[in-house]
Amino acid sequence: MFENLQKTEEHYLELESRLSAPEVLSDPAVCTRLMKEYSDMTPTVEAYRAWKDAGKNLEQVIQMQSDPDPDIRALADEEYKEARALQDRKAEELRLLLLPKDPNDGRNVMVEIRAGVGGDEAALFASDLFRMYSLYADARHFKLSVLSFTEQELGGYKEIVFMVEGAQAYSRLKYEGGVHRVQRVPETESQGRIHTSTATVAVMPEAEEVEVEIRPEDIVLETCKSSGAGGQHINKTESAVRITHKPTGIVVWCQEERSQFKNRDKAMKMLRTKLYEISRNEQNEKETAARRSMVGSGDRSEKIRTYNFPQNRVTDHRINLSLYHLDTFINGHIDEMVDALTAAETAARLSGGGTESNG
Repeated sequence: MFENLQKTEEHYLELESRLSAPEVLSDPAVCTRLMKEYSDMTPTVEAYRAWKDAGKNLEQVIQMQSDPDPDIRALADEEYKEARALQDRKAEELRLLLLPKDPNDGRNVMVEIRAGVGGDEAALFASDLFRMYSLYADARHFKLSVLSFTEQELGGYKEIVFMVEGAQAYSRLKYEGGVHRVQRVPETESQGRIHTSTATVAVMPEAEEVEVEIRPEDIVLETCKSSGAGGQHINKTESAVRITHKPTGIVVWCQEERSQFKNRDKAMKMLRTKLYEISRNEQNEKETAARRSMVGSGDRSEKIRTYNFPQNRVTDHRINLSLYHLDTFINGHIDEMVDALTAAETAARLSGGGTESNG
């Protein structure tokens, strides 16, 4: 895995030299491009250098073990274990950096939450999940904007679609796709019986405009009045936009902006993202099953997590991890679970159990 790193380091040094050249400094476009390449390479080159230094140190310790002086040999024997552990640790750090990156990790992400089995309670749970992700986005300084929603008359959402924008937004939310199950006693339950309800979460990386071609003749654009729960008009103008993609039958709509133009722009963004997701899924299906990670395929029919309120427990079934602080988890403190899922994914890829994250 480390065979080509010497060439990588040489290229890095070449970039370093070029970035100080007057002709590069005078060309902002070239300078920016080279600076990004240099910056992207820096963690790997630094880790490679640390690994080489650890290897040289280990070689010196091994040579000392053959020294005729018994005191030096004794000292070397004491240092050997530590020197070996250091080189192994640096090799592991370097190996992690060299794993293929998910090209979508740095993207913004579109999330859909739909109430599943459980009627009114499922809609309330969908609302709880949206609140959880909203609080999480706020804690990580992501920008969250609602694109469309359908409310349940008694509270909660039948469905809600929102965009999360920020550095590594997709990488932090991509493991949330699938069926989420809740077990709790509804407020309307007089007998104190525990009910089980579900909500489905779909997580899709935002598509760039150049990645998905949408022909004008392939869409039907309609406008209508925006409305809230019970059909009440939020405003009297026809600002809400519904777009139907004829080749796939996909329908998207957006009512969150007062401007019809802004709603149309957001709806087109939603459509591009959905079409990009279809393309990604088709590509994944063409590849081998080994490319699926141990934390699941991201299939929205896959039950991934249970929220058990009586036990204050949240369990992720993909990695068999239970946390006993559901009260704080549901308030947006989900990083411990996200980190564990990321670690499981990385471990699977290192062992050859998968080479690509889900999503």
